[in-house]
Amino acid sequence: MTPSLRHTAVLVALALSLVLPDLTTTSYAQLNENREKRAQTGFKFLSVSTHPRAAALGDAMTAMEGGAWMMFYNPAGMAHQGDRLSVVLGTTQWIAGIDYSVAALSFQPFGGRFGILGFTVRSVDYGSIQGAVRADNEQGFVDTPKLDPTALSVGVGYARALTDRFSIGAHVKYASQDLGSTALSGSVSDGVFTAESTSDDNVGVLAFDFGMLYKTGFRSLNFAVSARNFSEEIEYVSESFQLPLTLKIGVSMDVADLLPSVSESHQILLAVEAENPRDFSENVKTGLEYTFLNTLSLRAGYIVPTDEQGISLGAGLGQDLGGLRLQADYAYTDFGVFSDVHRISFQFSF
Repeated sequence: MTPSLRHTAVLVALALSLVLPDLTTTSYAQLNENREKRAQTGFKFLSVSTHPRAAALGDAMTAMEGGAWMMFYNPAGMAHQGDRLSVVLGTTQWIAGIDYSVAALSFQPFGGRFGILGFTVRSVDYGSIQGAVRADNEQGFVDTPKLDPTALSVGVGYARALTDRFSIGAHVKYASQDLGSTALSGSVSDGVFTAESTSDDNVGVLAFDFGMLYKTGFRSLNFAVSARNFSEEIEYVSESFQLPLTLKIGVSMDVADLLPSVSESHQILLAVEAENPRDFSENVKTGLEYTFLNTLSLRAGYIVPTDEQGISLGAGLGQDLGGLRLQADYAYTDFGVFSDVHRISFQFSF
């Protein structure tokens, strides 16, 4: 066995030893207790994929390499950023009229000798929610002030290539969710509700993401492991919950490397990963991306099993202008009985 294959086997065995026991325990519990892992976490906005390329590939991003946006998936992939600076801005029109906005920046301090440093911001606008309380009138209720819930996470990421093949990364973020001011008691007079006591439902917590990526040495085959959303338990009033902890193992490869007849102007990237989330069934994600001349990319991805989410499709267009690289990406996801999801981002790097 060659050294590269031996190293790969050791890393795979280590990753499986960390993840498979949890998968086995979870499956055993489900079989014996006849229940599913649903609605066991909060701060679900941290699980929504907000980058179009990732979404179009079915979120099979763990074994990918890239710039600032990798902090949202596997920060170790950021270690192989070839540019001095990478900036990405994106927006997602999620189901139920929920809007996501993200921004990320990564750069190489001291010429990259000490790794890659990055920053992320993710904000969520849930729209307005009209409240009401019971009243002795013809309608049977009166309106209370509208609620405008929001969510926000701000993070710092770091990644470093320890060797030419092995890299590690981490992403520390402060996540908070503000559900607005809720009336605990009040009175109704002339059809108008007056709050007498209120509660500000706002809570936040530190969360941690970790990852590693290994270049196997066999063509462009990458192997990676990541864990996202480690945190302490959060308490809202009298109820407590945990963040959506997720463990992933993935591989990726440019399969055009196996086709001698395909010129270097074509790339066919295939990515597959297994995910074990805390609050959903284990699933497999698959993504395929074709890129021509490092300019036009066409993508497709699928996750199984899912409830309503169907196939994802997307495209990207990039252009090098001297030392500046500009990139625009779009993704469409079919969400069954819910509205379709659209994502768009713009990125520049140099």
